[in-house]
Amino acid sequence: MTSLNVEMLAADAAEPITSAGNAQLGIAVLAGIAVIVLLITKFKLHAFLALTLGSLALGAMAGAPLAATLASFTTGLGSTVAGVGVLIALGAILGKLLADSGGADQIVDTILAKAGGRAMPWAMVLIASVIGLPLFFEVGIVLLIPVVLMVAQRGGYSLMRIGIPALAGLSVMHGLIPPHPGPLVAIDAIGANLGVTLALGLLVAVPTVIIAGPVFSRYAARWVDVPVPERMVPQRAPEQLERRPGFGATVATVLLPVVLMLVKALVDIVVDDPENHVQRVTDVIGSPLIALLAAVLVGMFTLGRAAGFTKERISSTVETSLAPIAGVLLIVGAGGGFKQTLIDVGVGRMILDFSENWSIPALLLAWLIAVAIRLATGSATVATISAAGLVAPLAADMSTTHAALLVLAIGAGSLFFSHVNDAGFWLVKEYFGMTVGQTVKTWSVMETLISVVGIVCVLLLSLVL
Repeated sequence: MTSLNVEMLAADAAEPITSAGNAQLGIAVLAGIAVIVLLITKFKLHAFLALTLGSLALGAMAGAPLAATLASFTTGLGSTVAGVGVLIALGAILGKLLADSGGADQIVDTILAKAGGRAMPWAMVLIASVIGLPLFFEVGIVLLIPVVLMVAQRGGYSLMRIGIPALAGLSVMHGLIPPHPGPLVAIDAIGANLGVTLALGLLVAVPTVIIAGPVFSRYAARWVDVPVPERMVPQRAPEQLERRPGFGATVATVLLPVVLMLVKALVDIVVDDPENHVQRVTDVIGSPLIALLAAVLVGMFTLGRAAGFTKERISSTVETSLAPIAGVLLIVGAGGGFKQTLIDVGVGRMILDFSENWSIPALLLAWLIAVAIRLATGSATVATISAAGLVAPLAADMSTTHAALLVLAIGAGSLFFSHVNDAGFWLVKEYFGMTVGQTVKTWSVMETLISVVGIVCVLLLSLVL
């Protein structure tokens, strides 16, 4: 799904680790996914173990050497944990600081006071879209989910009614709006205009996020009624606080990584010179790791010290924040390992081979190719990059607006039906305390809605522009 890892892209470009035919590869993919689903649902095996065994089954069925399969799985696990794990850990620390200091209470109380009842899903989608604009999907999740869980718990709202709009806001920004890495790479590969793509992307994003967020959340809440998972809610320490941080200081701390990443994105667009000193500085401070690390360090003062915490008390908060996320890290990492195994056995190339003979309109072709690669590999970024590389020659004779729409068609396709080979699927499942089936009925359907509504909007725009 998400972070733009050099290792992942290198693996995508590399030769597959097996010479299996397309039919054998297709069967291997289905078998690998079936093993994972069966082990989790029927045998109640932990998702980390199921994903590990599913990856081995996939490699064996595809005819890959066991050593190569293990190397692919461990590489994928390592790169996912390297890219996402540190962000989840920093997000957990920030969430615990927010909870213990009373800062999260301040945000939740203010949201509940300002936007009650029917307005709450709309408030959540707006907050998520603003926060998600410059953020990687995983960073947005770790910043937003504690607030989502607390609003649902404190306000007595259905978790799906609040959570789905927030996830939709993050996902739409991730797939359709630059400066996210996927859209940026597609813009570069196709030679589209960034400003036009951004403007048209916002046009497509608004109806898409409304339908997949607040509207769909009504149905998701009926299909899946899960309680707020207590273990994932940042638990406030039992002692009574004499004071708590102000609303302004708390929000500023949460938005600090958003602002730093947005500054980096704007400087990259305006300056566009890797040798420029200002751009080099913003590239560092605007990287997800540094931006979240800065928020944690600032939060120790604006949240911890503002609530009267001693140095020892802040250290204790940091320590207790990390224990609950160990299982989440392993599952998300194993999801990345399965995805890398899929890529390395040559599934992406198999889909590109199939798509060469499809004779359909360019925008729809781009969407279908991205959908196929997304379903097979689980990575929105890999789907975007592979599809953009394949359809780039089609953009040679296109107008500026249609080249931008081609980028958006690929972005929409890259979000289609997230399932067990997507690290994001496991992240959402664990944070919301759902089963695999419940996650499919809510998160996977929401992602599919985003993809389908997105391509419909793109095709309608192509008729008008």
